[in-house]
Amino acid sequence: MALQHASSGQVIQLQRDGEDASQFASIALAKTNDIELIRLVMPAGKGMPEHGVKGDITLQCLSGEIAFDAHGRTVTLRGGEMLFLQGGSLHALRAVSDSVALLTIVLRS
Repeated sequence: MALQHASSGQVIQLQRDGEDASQFASIALAKTNDIELIRLVMPAGKGMPEHGVKGDITLQCLSGEIAFDAHGRTVTLRGGEMLFLQGGSLHALRAVSDSVALLTIVLRS
């Protein structure tokens, strides 16, 4: 069964009461020719190894703490903080504590 993406104007719930953030899960919320929105749930200690994407990205930490490695340094995002990264930049991330984040990728063809 194909993943149902949100439609234009539809409300998307980013945080859920009582959600168990100890299980890794990511879900594409919406995707167009220009952007993709992905909700990440990352348990403490879970990470993504160094990688890059073609398009610019933003990572918004909704809750928890996420260590983000890029440009030779590590920054820690906490709930309510976000970061921008230029497309093609190598980066890695890991959850310092159980975390929920919203990732936006600008798609380039």
